[in-house]
Amino acid sequence: MISNPARTGKTLALSGLLFVQAGCAVFFMFDVAADFRGMDLLANENVHHSVELIAVVALIFGIVMTALQIRRIGARQQRIESQLRVASGAFLELMEEYFDTWALTPSERDVALLSIKGLSNADIARVRETKEGTIKAQSNAIYSKAGVSGRQQLLSLFIEELMNDRLVPPVSAG
Repeated sequence: MISNPARTGKTLALSGLLFVQAGCAVFFMFDVAADFRGMDLLANENVHHSVELIAVVALIFGIVMTALQIRRIGARQQRIESQLRVASGAFLELMEEYFDTWALTPSERDVALLSIKGLSNADIARVRETKEGTIKAQSNAIYSKAGVSGRQQLLSLFIEELMNDRLVPPVSAG
């Protein structure tokens, strides 16, 4: 699995922050323990120390809960990235199936793919090192074979497939 450097950096930063919080919790825990050494826990004058003890317990609870939540978020992000890779691969397979069904030539496949990616006819001509008129003719052949009237309808065929949830199986909430 390829690691995302930005996510790794954020994870390290959050882990560092949790480490600092844990260090603070340990410091306060020892401070409270030193305050309570030899004292009656229920005496009135020790209310301040009891509040400190409650604060330390709450801090430790918060650290544990935060660590668990970060772990859940990381796992969820990995699932989403995995689903996106699956959807991307499935989308390419879906396009290839349509291209086969429409019997597009290799040049028409390239033009269709670049068109779906959002490149203009001029950009496609530049990328393919051909004339813009050739791209227009190939585009018209693609639209005719696909049974659509233009680029938007061609793209909408694939967007409809995405919206029909054909590409990614449902995932249970977690």
